[in-house]
Amino acid sequence: MTTRRMNRIFQSDGRALIVALDHGLLDGPTPGLEKPGETISKIVEGGADAVLTSYGISIRFAKELARVGLIMRADGSGTRMSGYKSANSIFFNVEQALDTGADALAISAFPGGANEVESLEILSQTVGRAHAHGLPVLAEMVPGGFDSPPEKRTTEAIALASRVGAELGADFIKTPYAPNFEQVSKSTYIPVVILGGAKRGKEADMLKDIKAALDAGANGVAIGRNIFQAEDPAAMTRAISAILHNGASVEEALAILAK
Repeated sequence: MTTRRMNRIFQSDGRALIVALDHGLLDGPTPGLEKPGETISKIVEGGADAVLTSYGISIRFAKELARVGLIMRADGSGTRMSGYKSANSIFFNVEQALDTGADALAISAFPGGANEVESLEILSQTVGRAHAHGLPVLAEMVPGGFDSPPEKRTTEAIALASRVGAELGADFIKTPYAPNFEQVSKSTYIPVVILGGAKRGKEADMLKDIKAALDAGANGVAIGRNIFQAEDPAAMTRAISAILHNGASVEEALAILAK
């Protein structure tokens, strides 16, 4: 069952274009996500393979999500009103994820962070419960935590964090991109997708990073704001999909955005 669900997310080429739409859990009505149904329709039109989102969006927009793989986030922390200072906690269980028709569960962990051990324990326990029901787990491995400075997100730290996620039984990893990403992909024996982070100023820079990550062995992307806050989310999804699944160059992807 785990393999069947993974095939709802990763395509036959072994790659996945995952659009992250879980930002409302922390930021409320995030720009670009005020009307989730409309946003989902746009990214599905553009060729998204899967969506990573909240329990609320999963149950309220099941029709719009029906054509793509569904990854439901199970954990959460404090909102931006508290400065995101709360440690991660489990908000939803495996049974609730299965009730939404989810194909995978998402959990974050923070090697090198203040709550390192707690976050790794939450990940390992969740993996055990999810696998008992044939549900894959996406481990979002972020060295130092979501607000960690660049010096915490070295290639070596990302490689360590990703490997730890694999060792704890995760089925695929979401992690930051860094130069020399081969060090991450070669030392992690499960699929690795790169996260997008904050909205980038230049679309070309993001597309170049995606291309470089794929050339270095990454299995795809899990990008949110750089897609749903784009001027044309459908076109941005289409451009990234062209790089992932059709081998398009950065210039060809930019041409898609210019149409």
